[in-house]
Amino acid sequence: MADPDLNDPDAAADLAPERDPLTVDIFGDPAAAQPLRDPPPPASVGGAYTVLARKYRPMAFEDLIGQEAMVRTLTNAFATGRIAHGFMLTGVRGVGKTTTARLLARALNYETDTVHQPSMDFTVEGHHDRGIIDGRHIDVLELDAASRTKVDEMRELLDGVRYAPVEARYKVYIIDEVHMLSTAAFNALLKTLEEPPPHAKFIFATTEIRKVPVTILSRTQRFDLRRVEPEVLTEHFAKVAAAEGFRVDREALQLISRAAEGSVRDGLSLLDQALVQGDPGAAVTAADVRDMLGLADRGETIGLFETVMRGAPGEAITAFKSLWAKGADPGVVMLDLLDHCHGASLTKAVGPEALGLPSDQAGRLAAIGAAVSAGTLSRLWQMLLKAHEEVRRAPDAAAAAEMALIRLCYAADLPGPEEALKALREGTPPSGLSGGVPTGSPSPGGGSGGGGTSTAYAPRQMPAAQAQSAPTLASFEDVVRLIDARRDLGLKLDVERYMRPIAFRPGAITFESVPGAPSNLAGRLVARLKEWTGQPWLVAAEGGGGGETLLERERRERAQVRLEAAADPFVTAVLEAFPGAELIEVRQNAVPAADVVPADDEEE
Repeated sequence: MADPDLNDPDAAADLAPERDPLTVDIFGDPAAAQPLRDPPPPASVGGAYTVLARKYRPMAFEDLIGQEAMVRTLTNAFATGRIAHGFMLTGVRGVGKTTTARLLARALNYETDTVHQPSMDFTVEGHHDRGIIDGRHIDVLELDAASRTKVDEMRELLDGVRYAPVEARYKVYIIDEVHMLSTAAFNALLKTLEEPPPHAKFIFATTEIRKVPVTILSRTQRFDLRRVEPEVLTEHFAKVAAAEGFRVDREALQLISRAAEGSVRDGLSLLDQALVQGDPGAAVTAADVRDMLGLADRGETIGLFETVMRGAPGEAITAFKSLWAKGADPGVVMLDLLDHCHGASLTKAVGPEALGLPSDQAGRLAAIGAAVSAGTLSRLWQMLLKAHEEVRRAPDAAAAAEMALIRLCYAADLPGPEEALKALREGTPPSGLSGGVPTGSPSPGGGSGGGGTSTAYAPRQMPAAQAQSAPTLASFEDVVRLIDARRDLGLKLDVERYMRPIAFRPGAITFESVPGAPSNLAGRLVARLKEWTGQPWLVAAEGGGGGETLLERERRERAQVRLEAAADPFVTAVLEAFPGAELIEVRQNAVPAADVVPADDEEE
């Protein structure tokens, strides 16, 4: 059989295989293909969801919030042409260091058909803007110092500095977390940074400015990016939520702003998480955000703070357990108490309007600030700082928080310096309460509507049986004898050696401290006296005016006895009879019991 002529069109058509009309051609013939299913909805076309922190990243210097001082300085520098060859951007995470670095790279290489010099006005998109924004511009190198810590890697990078840029005006090096570089890498960078070529610019970003050598800092312009204030963050987050089509309560936005701690990126990440907390179409409430963050209701934590200031440990533990059962984190509760202590102090110094809180909450904190001395609030602030650290490190955070609350309640019941000095001047024993929340203050769950509460203090009373059995101390020597009777030899030695009594009254001792005295001597004595007598005691040290310590008095009396003995004619004769002899000590011999004659027998 002869082979068919392939040049014949009819013969070639006979040899062609049959084709399924529903089969898609290898080159995608649209005419032959039939859709086998409905196309996907338009909403799913276009890739993954873009988080808010990236979607709303500032695209111009005007979009940077909270950094007005830096923007003003850079604007003036670009306007006058005084542009540094190196910039150092420092600040906490999320305040815009990397974003500012990219904006600076755009400003340095900004160029349009009409603008041919560096500019911070991005009204018209420049020729190089899109490449810099997308991170693919050949003349803008963005590096992470954590992955280039070695000196060889830094030298390899700097080898390209001497070459001119390919497209843009400047070759820009953006090095993030520059503090991660090794000492040798910093030294390799130093020479280039000291005498850079005119076409090279360096922009550094770091969160640990203290780890950057001063030789590097002195060759760059430093800009400290500030934490963004909560009020500014709240307004920004409200605009973002509105642009996304969500309704978020004002209080919920304030909670997110507080949790962000001045970081715009952290706040946007929290907002991104909060927007999916509520039901579709419903507003995101403050309760939703509290559940998301593990926060306690502010009104309840203010009530807990009021309970602590009243010195009621039982009520404080009950209130904390209620918060714990609702999911509140113990560390966050301690932070809230710190915030309330700061708020009460602020209202005392400035007024309730300085807090920026609802009127009922501001009024309750103002009532605490009006009733408690500044010294007491300062002391509680220090104790709360220590309590927060303990709760953060403890294996059982809830137990550590409860122990801290008990300690705080008893600390609120101690007399403050002002009340103690006043009691000493008046000659009355100080009460066991240094100050506290007015007894007419609102309950933890209610509001006062303002600061119009009455102040009436209720110190705790000692049981009558304990008061009757307590020893009576009428002098400082009685205190020392009581310490000796209780066999606390260490405390006795410290009291005799380091305390110069100034004044003594039942319940109060003032003394001058001898140099070298233990710092906790007064606290130890207070604790022991309260334990042994059942009464609160005030032991305060003053700068001067004290008499002799018991040890100094004992030495003086011994010296006086030696002088009197040395003046005795018999002793003088003995000393003269034995040259070189010395009178060291005079002892009073005890009379034996058998030699003691009763008074009646002596008369007979």
